[in-house]
Amino acid sequence: MAQITDIREYKKNLRTRYKNERLKLSPTEKQNLDEGVFNRFLKLNQYASSTTILAYVSTNIEVDTRKIIERALEDGKRVAVPYCVPDTRLLEFYLIDSLDDLMPGAFGVLEPTPDPEKRLIDWEKSLCVVPGLCFDFNGYRLGFGKGYYDRFLSEYTGIRVGICYSSGVRGHLHHGRYDRTVDVLVTEKNIKSIHHRKPRFAKDIR
Repeated sequence: MAQITDIREYKKNLRTRYKNERLKLSPTEKQNLDEGVFNRFLKLNQYASSTTILAYVSTNIEVDTRKIIERALEDGKRVAVPYCVPDTRLLEFYLIDSLDDLMPGAFGVLEPTPDPEKRLIDWEKSLCVVPGLCFDFNGYRLGFGKGYYDRFLSEYTGIRVGICYSSGVRGHLHHGRYDRTVDVLVTEKNIKSIHHRKPRFAKDIR
């Protein structure tokens, strides 16, 4: 395994690579991949047993989460989406009733209005959908470089589910001390439970 002398440059190069790969997808290819991730996500026992879903609102380059959000609401689950606190690298999550509750916020991403009465602070029976350009077999992720989710995940006590296209899964990602792992990784092809000592692909849940 090659030694990495500058992890920031390493991650920067990987981000460029995986962003370009996603940008090359045709609308039909992306739709098919998103549909595969969505269908496998719904098969998770962790999804079935969760009462609250924390989900980012996807941009064009990310794995689609809007169908996940809408389906979770249809299934009677509480849904909370992140708000980027200005001038910080902190995320707060607020409950929504529909995607119509959202407005463009930081980086042009749809966000909730930070209403204190709707802020979610209880993680009991919750599942967080974690974004990433790339993941490895141990659950480490390559995000977009802002650091929001690693800070949030350092204190989050619920189930962490990464979603990614299978082309973005690697055997190993070099990571720093503040990088956080997910508990489950879902792609259009596989559901992978993360066992940090002996990682393996989980059988698809049917």
